[in-house]
Amino acid sequence: MKRDVVPRLAWALTGSGHFLKESLDIAKSFPQVDLFLSKAAEEVLNMYEYRLPDLRKHFRIFRDNTASAAPVGLFYHGQYHSLVIAPATSNTVAKCALGISDTLPTNIFAQAGKCRLPAIVFACDTEPEVTTESPSEWVTLYPRQVDLDHVERLKRFEGVTVVASVEALQAAVSERIACLSTSCS
Repeated sequence: MKRDVVPRLAWALTGSGHFLKESLDIAKSFPQVDLFLSKAAEEVLNMYEYRLPDLRKHFRIFRDNTASAAPVGLFYHGQYHSLVIAPATSNTVAKCALGISDTLPTNIFAQAGKCRLPAIVFACDTEPEVTTESPSEWVTLYPRQVDLDHVERLKRFEGVTVVASVEALQAAVSERIACLSTSCS
């Protein structure tokens, strides 16, 4: 693939509807964003009535449909300056925290780390009680201690920023983009 003059922002979606609309709105507010979708993300996008043709008007989209997660190769050639996983399910957070790479989002998380690219993860399960919007209503969930422990473990990763709110996500991505123009690493 031809290298872009300006590296892009890689944005992974997982199987979470937790502030999905807000996360996509933030992604749309930045130029040159590519979406990387897990198979679960495609299911959830459909449940929340997001259609891929509509998303393609704003983003290049990579789907989890190769056994080797072929799109990770783009990270080796300077195509991306940063990775955002938002929203991130407890499953994705656990896999990232434990070094498991078996979905497109977890593979690009691993490769971003190996390429020393900063990552921002909007973890869904960060508090003992979480209120979130399902496709039909607002629900209250009670993350397990193991879920909270994985979030804490991920927070200790070098180059990884874990955020717990839409406002923190907006701030972290905005800060990263601003940092690029002032030569931060």
